Amino acid sequence: MNVRYASFSEFYPYYLTQHADRRCRRAHFIGTSAAILALLTALLSGSALPILAALVLGYGGAWVGHFYYEKNRPATFDQPWLSFKADWVMYWQMLTGKLSW
Repeated sequence: MNVRYASFSEFYPYYLTQHADRRCRRAHFIGTSAAILALLTALLSGSALPILAALVLGYGGAWVGHFYYEKNRPATFDQPWLSFKADWVMYWQMLTGKLSW
């Protein structure tokens, strides 16, 4: 990628192009949902172990989507903060029906 974006509004359209395959978006959605559940488990149980699970589940779902379906390199490798933010925006848009999943 090697392109640096000046703002999130510039980055997000690019981010969506990297998630054109619905199976990739689904893998993201499932991984993010599982990560949320793991974080809730950590909060309710007082155990830190589910936090590690949340990282594995969240990034694992995304990486499965990219390596198996999109056949591209996850944007998080080059733009970690913007990608993290974009993943949550994309998740919300799928949850609310503004983006198909």
